[in-house]
Amino acid sequence: MKVEHYQVGERIIRVGQQEQRMYIVLEGDVSISLMAENRKDKIEVARLGKNDFFGEISFFTNKPRSATVTALTDVKLAVIDHIKTLDNFLIHNPAFAAKMVRILASRLAKTDEYL
Repeated sequence: MKVEHYQVGERIIRVGQQEQRMYIVLEGDVSISLMAENRKDKIEVARLGKNDFFGEISFFTNKPRSATVTALTDVKLAVIDHIKTLDNFLIHNPAFAAKMVRILASRLAKTDEYL
């Protein structure tokens, strides 16, 4: 699995970007933000830290990025850019697999509430 490093303030993902990767935070913290209606202000919707993940929507759907992710601290990220890499990681980390299912279900429930 590939590992990438980002420094505080660096953008990891930009809204609208087309790429099929997801990330697992190994060290540090990141901010997930969306653009406000007026397209000038960002709204932080989440802060993630060690053992959290992001980028799964584009990874699974191959759609453009829906949010911007910025490093709040220096971060170290595991990069998953192929489904076989994810499968292998989940087989060797069953506790993470269970956590991932719980988090995805929670994110889906929150989306349903908004709609």
